[in-house]
Amino acid sequence: MDRRVAIVGYAQSYHQQDMQMTREDMVFEVAKGALRNAGISREDVGTVITASTDFLDARTISNLYTSMAVGAYLKDESKVEEDGAFAAYYALMRVLSGVHDIALVEAHTQGSVVNPHLISSYTLDPLFERQYGFLNDISAAALQARMYMNKYDVSEEQVARVAVKNLVNAADNPNAHRKMPDVSIEEVLSSKLYYDPIRELTMSPISDGACAIVLACEEKAKEITDNPVWIEGVGSCQDTYIRDRSLYKLDSLQKAAQDAYEMAGVSDPFAQIDVFEVSEKFAHEELMIYEALGLCREGKGKALVEKGMTGKDGEIPVNPSGGALGADPICATGLVRIIEAAKQIRGEANGYQIPAYRALAHGQFGICAQKNIVFILGGE
Repeated sequence: MDRRVAIVGYAQSYHQQDMQMTREDMVFEVAKGALRNAGISREDVGTVITASTDFLDARTISNLYTSMAVGAYLKDESKVEEDGAFAAYYALMRVLSGVHDIALVEAHTQGSVVNPHLISSYTLDPLFERQYGFLNDISAAALQARMYMNKYDVSEEQVARVAVKNLVNAADNPNAHRKMPDVSIEEVLSSKLYYDPIRELTMSPISDGACAIVLACEEKAKEITDNPVWIEGVGSCQDTYIRDRSLYKLDSLQKAAQDAYEMAGVSDPFAQIDVFEVSEKFAHEELMIYEALGLCREGKGKALVEKGMTGKDGEIPVNPSGGALGADPICATGLVRIIEAAKQIRGEANGYQIPAYRALAHGQFGICAQKNIVFILGGE
């Protein structure tokens, strides 16, 4: 990238099951918080990008109602109908273009408003899958999990280890929704079964939450902060429709990661990246993510978690914040991963800090992680 861009401020809500405030108030608080964290005012911002969906907001042209709350009045403003990490990508391109120097990115979902698992069925083929009513994001994930587990001889206990790791990690994160410091593998395996093998504690909770970040070009970033977090690389890729792709691997994530690595000059992610924040909507997905990111060979993700290599004290810490299993405010989840990765680099992850100079943040959207995006972030 000819023009360097950095994260200079961020804020996120205390993600929870049923936030007792309006969506507008939630958005206002994180937008104000991110600007305050950066030490700038609304007047300094050139463009505002938000991330939400009309379906999950349960109203059309939903950004119309939050534009004032996010500070977009009389600003260049746009909306991304998916995960907030893609909104960050859009804002990055606007700053790289030279048209804007500072961008505010905000993402939110109040999962308590509309059941997101019901909404997921509307992304399916309207003439076949949707008519039969068998598939949604959970049942599709169950098919994916079983295909992956059967192909690589992965046990339910090995999947449960991912859930235990992340739920215990979430207990140290003040912003997390689901915190279970004493959870055991047995407790995970005895939790409510939705679609075999998906259980309540191996899938992300329905969360209310929001977050925001401030991006700035190099000149402005150095004026704003002594501790910028540079965006060194980014890659994005969307896979084909669910019935037209191999569900036992994440091809689009692998391609997105390769592009991000190439841009950032990363040839060995295992050795060159200090911490990983990934969006694992289901516990089995994290094992697949390890493989797609090049941390191990196909089918060997189970070995990383069994050996404790992805724990907070492991060689390649993954989701010290608790990840999506700790909180999943759907459209904000990927942007939260960017914030959590940036906090690690800036040394601000109090209670779950990993010594980190370079971090990877991952966002996803769509059934069975159809669309993926990867950011490589680095410090000074």
